[in-house]
Amino acid sequence: PEEAVIKMDLARQTRQVLSTLTPREEKVLRMRFGIGDRTNHTLEEVGKFFALTRERIRQIEAKALRKIRHPSRSKFLKSYLER
Repeated sequence: PEEAVIKMDLARQTRQVLSTLTPREEKVLRMRFGIGDRTNHTLEEVGKFFALTRERIRQIEAKALRKIRHPSRSKFLKSYLER
């Protein structure tokens, strides 16, 4: 019961943090890490989806992860890492 509530809250917080990114950054991270559809995609696959190179997708992913790691955003998810 408590674990289910924590899981739901983590999902909500993750959605909230992802929504602070640009739509493209959010979609790249969702596809790369299987967030939402539970299927991870390669840089190549994501690149084909967006008609971009693997390298450009890697750059977009890296920038999005840097944004998420910024204290103003990461504070929402840090408490889950400490459990």
